Amino acid sequence: MKRLFQISLLGNVSFKDSFTNKKTESTRKTRCNSGGLLLPVVKTGQIEAAGNGTVETINTGGPAPVVLVCEHASKFIPAYLNGLGLSEEAASSHAAWDPGALAVATLLSTKLNAPLIAQRISRLVYDCNRPPEAPSAMPEKSEIYEVPGNVSLSDEQRQDRVNKFYRPFQSEVMQTINAKYASGQRPVMITIHSFTPVYNGKIRPVEVGVLHDSDTRFADALLDALCPSDLCDIQRNQPYGPEDGVTHTLINQAQSRGLLNVMIEIRNDLIAERADQMKIADLLGEAILQVLPQFSAETSVSGQGAIAKARAAD
Repeated sequence: MKRLFQISLLGNVSFKDSFTNKKTESTRKTRCNSGGLLLPVVKTGQIEAAGNGTVETINTGGPAPVVLVCEHASKFIPAYLNGLGLSEEAASSHAAWDPGALAVATLLSTKLNAPLIAQRISRLVYDCNRPPEAPSAMPEKSEIYEVPGNVSLSDEQRQDRVNKFYRPFQSEVMQTINAKYASGQRPVMITIHSFTPVYNGKIRPVEVGVLHDSDTRFADALLDALCPSDLCDIQRNQPYGPEDGVTHTLINQAQSRGLLNVMIEIRNDLIAERADQMKIADLLGEAILQVLPQFSAETSVSGQGAIAKARAAD
């Protein structure tokens, strides 16, 4: 089920009833492989072709206490921007979007049975993981690529993009969280990204990054679940960290409300093919399902109230 700018108020769902997908067979200990979960094929182009909106929510009624977000899901540039003056190479590169991230996020949405909010505009038009005042929200250059269409934008032009692309996206994320609150849940926010193996000429050995800002609760638990030595090279706050300004969505939408949150970065050469996307989604999904029960109180509105009362009594 998909929506554009709609809210689905969920009925009360207990933590145990939140998941309709049972765990698959025991994790196979092979590099970046935790078993083959057969899920529907979703092509990244589907989001680009689905109407005129700038944001889409998939699996709106997913009852898990999780909200998935993919800020860099699409490389689509509206026709009125004339391709931002980019070369074909630049317009399809990692600078324009996060290759493979939407596919993995959609698989996770199915596995966890959780809503997914995906941006449908290239991050070179507006990077929805940046605040309006950040130069990188509409960059004049991204890594090795010049972005002529972003050079010398007037205040009016910048504000137009903020209004068209950033605010609708942030609003949809907020409304999805509010719908979770209405169902009695305080959801975990999990944002899904991919990164290039080589950046500014430097090779990045890390394969999966688990990122967080000052709230480390969910990231700590997820790292514990993900880090058997024979799986991927998984590192904390790599290849980016809070100092790089990449935690805007986490702070703005989750941390500011006391919600558990984490950002996951996957090296894009590991999710270039469908089979590999499924392997990574299964690896991450199994770890998330393992970790969620540890936070049953934090993800329940009533449980959070009990925690607050207990702390007040101390």
